Amino acid sequence: MSFPVFDILARRAELGPERVAFEDISSGEQINYFELNQRAGGSAALLAELGIKQNDCVALLCRNRIEFFELLFACARLGAILVPLNWRMPARELAPLLDDCRARLLIYGTEDADTAISIAANIPLLGLDDSGDGGFCKRRNQQQALAEEADWPADKTWYLLYTSGTTGKPKAVIQTYGMALANYINIAQAMGLQADDTSLNYLPLFHTGGINLTTLPALIMGARTLITPGFDLDCTVELLEGGRLDTFFGVPAIYQAISLHKRFNELDLTKVRCWGCGGAPMPDKLLQQFAKRGATVLNGMGMTETGPTVFLMDEANAMNKIGSVGKPQLLASVRLVDADGNDVPQGATGELWFSGLGITPGYHNRPDANTDAFSVDGWLRSGDLGRQDEDGYYYIVGRLKDMYISGGENVYAAEVEAQLAAHPGVLEAAIIGIPDDKWGEVGCAYLLPQPGSPTVTDDELVSFCKKRLAAYKVPRQFIWVEDFARTAAGKVQKHLLPPMTPAEE
Repeated sequence: MSFPVFDILARRAELGPERVAFEDISSGEQINYFELNQRAGGSAALLAELGIKQNDCVALLCRNRIEFFELLFACARLGAILVPLNWRMPARELAPLLDDCRARLLIYGTEDADTAISIAANIPLLGLDDSGDGGFCKRRNQQQALAEEADWPADKTWYLLYTSGTTGKPKAVIQTYGMALANYINIAQAMGLQADDTSLNYLPLFHTGGINLTTLPALIMGARTLITPGFDLDCTVELLEGGRLDTFFGVPAIYQAISLHKRFNELDLTKVRCWGCGGAPMPDKLLQQFAKRGATVLNGMGMTETGPTVFLMDEANAMNKIGSVGKPQLLASVRLVDADGNDVPQGATGELWFSGLGITPGYHNRPDANTDAFSVDGWLRSGDLGRQDEDGYYYIVGRLKDMYISGGENVYAAEVEAQLAAHPGVLEAAIIGIPDDKWGEVGCAYLLPQPGSPTVTDDELVSFCKKRLAAYKVPRQFIWVEDFARTAAGKVQKHLLPPMTPAEE
């Protein structure tokens, strides 16, 4: 069932035209809601002039910048579909995505010009920053703003997000106007977002975190967002020191980077009212580090397919239920089921299934993926394993595909990783199951060393784990690495872990 969603930006511009929508940290430029609305209208007129019509896909390859959101709302006014592309991907991986979505136009930023030119053999190109007459920004300013649409159907596709996850081939997840409103309600009430808040946009805009945590909700609310091309550690620390941020949302890798900054122990983190975390489990040790500096980080969980907000911990219980992602938010329903789709008892481990207004209708042009992802009665199968405690709080145990069986016992990688990350010499751990003649599978641990810590031996790690884990869960091999390949959400891409050397096998 659908319902009309009125032009969000136009309404916001009517309600608070002089309120600052964006501030570009690099240039110092500020743009209010009236100006943002006008630019979106000019962008829509330019796209129409270039032949873009309803349901056409417009691909966008750029770093974080105000023009991204101008184009997002411009596409809405035409009924077109924006397709943000992952600038971290090589050209050979991006080119098939243009074919997959049948893009009619590719718009790009200066940093990614060479890649854009190399992949757009069969579609028109438009640079955002061209200094001549052909640049997007200049041509947009020359347009008569296109009037906003009267309404946008809630179930209409607004944009597509390609997700490769941790295992490989990208799929385009449909994002609708209704999903945006559901996420706004879920995250705004969970974090206590306010219209006078200032937040930071640095998570990549080809990912749901960059768009929805919390920039699009801020635009719906009429709040201010500071925008940077990407994550800049020193810049972020300066903003925190200066008390410029009211809320902050990051993935564990970002919190980890902040904790390693030379000025971390001097930061007054109480200036930020609410800290949120998602994308991957945040180690208990890291949560406690921030708590000592006055920051209670709220663990959460969601997916690109869920808009993304499903869970976010409440501040009152964040430290006495460390490891929990909280309870389902207002517009999200959750089940824990066994392999046959039956609900499991409270306390038991099951796969998380989701339903609600924030759930994607499916994958673009992938009926096979839709069949795999949704149950017969419409529940989204997450592939994540979780449990619920006696107070109704949920814990993520791991990925269904990230479990291995050793000696007939299920081993959940996330549990072992959390225990290894508690070792003072370990910054982060990633566990996979490897074949073993005796036990079927055993654990292999890939480890990032804690900076400045002394070398840790395998025997020390085994002894440490045996005090915290059953014997069958203790990894049999330990491999130290310099870094992990990650998704945009900070999850380790385990299929890209370096192979074991013959001596390690």
